Amino acid sequence: MSEALDRVPAPPLRETAFLTSLGERVRRLRAIRGMTRKGLAQATGVSERHLANLEQGVGNASILVLLQIARAFGCALAELVGDVTTGSPEWLLIRDLLEGRSEDELQRARQALTQMFGVGGERAGRMRRIALIGLRGAGKSTLGQMLADDLDYPFVELNREIERVAGCGLLEIHNLYGPSAYRRYERRALEEAMQIYPEMVLATPGGLVSEPAAYNLLLERCYTIWLRATPEDHMGRVMAQGDFRPMSGNNEAMADLKRILSGREAFYAKADLTWNTSGLSLEASFAGLRDQVRKAASALA
Repeated sequence: MSEALDRVPAPPLRETAFLTSLGERVRRLRAIRGMTRKGLAQATGVSERHLANLEQGVGNASILVLLQIARAFGCALAELVGDVTTGSPEWLLIRDLLEGRSEDELQRARQALTQMFGVGGERAGRMRRIALIGLRGAGKSTLGQMLADDLDYPFVELNREIERVAGCGLLEIHNLYGPSAYRRYERRALEEAMQIYPEMVLATPGGLVSEPAAYNLLLERCYTIWLRATPEDHMGRVMAQGDFRPMSGNNEAMADLKRILSGREAFYAKADLTWNTSGLSLEASFAGLRDQVRKAASALA
């Protein structure tokens, strides 16, 4: 009798498809933001087991649990549970116009919208601000400093600017104020850096590309370069610097890193230039990067 009471009937096919899609969105948003399942559990107060079931499409989460997850991701609940472009007739009409378009067509549409709404007013001077994007260990700090010296530009690390704006360290921002506050400081630090430095080489945090407002600003006002590397090189370089946190207490660190890279790859690929640093010495990597930047500057002159 008790077994019959404990048995939960299987959900209808439509509900099963929804739960599967919901799990995929949670997993994708977690990868884009570089969060482990353990980190998401700590941020939400939801158990790792419950999150695992949710991501596998078998967890029937309450609306409050989903709200906690959305807050941890810093996104609208609508983005988590479904298509945000169903919110109004205009959204639906715009979505219909864009549906089925190629990536190139969508990029042109985005650029037209940024011009229309005044975001992209400084595109002509983008080569004077070179922004490096990519995961930790790609060489943003090392190659960025070398490129800045070669161009006689200031080298700016956005992480340091965020700490200056916030008045405390990055860890304190996350622990005391949470991810939403961090994103506000990140956007403000980026805007201030562009005002302070008319010319610069800027090294950005790896997760900036997951924040549309900040990334739009970067793409429109800076010449962006994705410093790309293999997951193994990313991990090895970080550990070679004496930082063993990626492996600390995490037996799936490499799998997590690969998921983060996979989740962000399409965003990184929006950069003006992709430069692969794997398989190259530091000298060769810098020489190739410098040549590519000089070619781009000549083409835009």
